[in-house]
Amino acid sequence: MTTYTSEFDDIPGTRVFTAKRAKQGYHLNQFCMSLMKEENRERFKADERAYLDEWPMTEAQKQAVLDRDYNAMLDLGGNIYFLAKIFATDGLSYVQAVSTMTGMSVPDYQQMMLNGGRSPEGWRSVKEGK
Repeated sequence: MTTYTSEFDDIPGTRVFTAKRAKQGYHLNQFCMSLMKEENRERFKADERAYLDEWPMTEAQKQAVLDRDYNAMLDLGGNIYFLAKIFATDGLSYVQAVSTMTGMSVPDYQQMMLNGGRSPEGWRSVKEGK
């Protein structure tokens, strides 16, 4: 990792999809893409753990999927566009799923976005704590 890309980790609440994350999350993202096929979605919904065990993902990645912990999936190399296949399989809209990542209700998240998104004021650096 270069100094430039390592600086991305200092942005609170932001996970930049770097080459390192792409490599780390390859099998997680391939699992997500498998959900584009109806027969795979049905198999996954019938027995999530058994379907996940067919993939060479880490246990942490599998547990994050089972818990629908999208922030953990991002930390473990998931790409939000691939994770959307899980949202869709669960019958969630993008807004519904992403609101869970913020700890906000769907209406509060929607209103925040309609108001222009998160304020640029506040916590700006992980390492500086400000």
